[in-house]
Amino acid sequence: MTLAPQAALVGLALAACGPPDPCRSTQFRRLERFSRPYAGHWVLVSGDTLTLPGGMGERFRLTDIVLDTTTTMANRECVFRGTLVFAVPRAESLTVAWFGQPEQMIVLGWPADLGPFAGIGASFYRGDSLRGAILFDERMGVRMRPGVTAGFVAGRGRPMTAQDGR
Repeated sequence: MTLAPQAALVGLALAACGPPDPCRSTQFRRLERFSRPYAGHWVLVSGDTLTLPGGMGERFRLTDIVLDTTTTMANRECVFRGTLVFAVPRAESLTVAWFGQPEQMIVLGWPADLGPFAGIGASFYRGDSLRGAILFDERMGVRMRPGVTAGFVAGRGRPMTAQDGR
């Protein structure tokens, strides 16, 4: 056997022994099944406009949550991509990661410059609506008073298109 075929066999063996694709695991298939009901475009119908105390962040208002079923990696775990659309302090869309559980969905990946947020937690409310709240990230040294929340209720919206500019 020459050197080239031996190298090819070693490469093939190493590839076969490599880490499994987390997006094809049994755990991910279960996560995908729990996440599917949450996927789609959600429009906030009511919600708190939050201003953080002590100059920790600007006032902001979330308007849309778009939960896509395209996969992405977050901390070596396979999750889904999503978008948060804000109107205040500036009109912008942020790319985030999300996943569903039987009792709720979690949105992760807020940029640190937006404020001390860990993400969003929401669950189904009155049929086909979501009721949720902003989750604060204590790792950023923020201690919120008990009872401080930024809650919202969102209903199904129409699918977003390129003409929406988002």
